[in-house]
Amino acid sequence: MVWLDEGTWESCVDAARELGGEITLLHVLDVDTEAALSGSAGLLGRVAGADPAELLGAAESRLLRAAADRLDRTAETLTLRGRPEREVVAACAQADLLILARDGDLSRLGPRSLGHRTRFVVDHAPCRVLLVWPEAPPGVASIP
Repeated sequence: MVWLDEGTWESCVDAARELGGEITLLHVLDVDTEAALSGSAGLLGRVAGADPAELLGAAESRLLRAAADRLDRTAETLTLRGRPEREVVAACAQADLLILARDGDLSRLGPRSLGHRTRFVVDHAPCRVLLVWPEAPPGVASIP
């Protein structure tokens, strides 16, 4: 299972490509994001004549296509809606391995290199976890 999260998905797909095996590309649309775009003006302002669900769905489709192209082999896709951290953990119930990326402070080694959602998934995943750096990791001298 490869968790595709905006900003870090490329490194996760690259790690999956190196490992082989059956792969599922997972993306979770955060319902809070959809809610922020909805309503008469939404928290993020008016979206001119567009349905926020359609916009987010189109962006999700582009992300899944880009990930499949980068993987360059057959993969299942799974799209879910909800709280991402909880949906990812639930989706991993039948997985052997989850691949995800650090998404916090990437300037130094340490626990702050994990965002709160990623930390939740790492702590609660019911399978093995491969945690990758989305870019070159900082040196050991960066440890606080």
